[in-house]
Amino acid sequence: QVQLVESGGGLVQAGDSLRLSCIASGRTFSTYTMGWFRQAPGKERDFVAGISWSGRSTRYADSVKGRFTVSRDNAKNTVDLQMNNLKPEDTAIYYCAADEATAVFTTRTAYDYWGQGTQVQVTV
Repeated sequence: QVQLVESGGGLVQAGDSLRLSCIASGRTFSTYTMGWFRQAPGKERDFVAGISWSGRSTRYADSVKGRFTVSRDNAKNTVDLQMNNLKPEDTAIYYCAADEATAVFTTRTAYDYWGQGTQVQVTV
């Protein structure tokens, strides 16, 4: 089992950058695929980015390609989401998630463990 804690959210202006971090407890972090999801008010929780256990495979939602980068450090049990050129539509609660599978899935139901989320708000 793994526990996840996100940090790094905040209030920024359009065009700014933020870096979200997720730290995991548990000795098997390096075996999990990790994902970032987000949920805006009144909307579904959507996939943002995912990274395989090795870091060699990543996937992104079309809406964030070229602006967001996911990375991980298995030695530190962390996975980060670098968000550049933020837009108001990026406003949401961002969640870190862990999946015991080896592939990087984009569906919410594929992920087994979730953090509590961190709020990102982007103003015009």
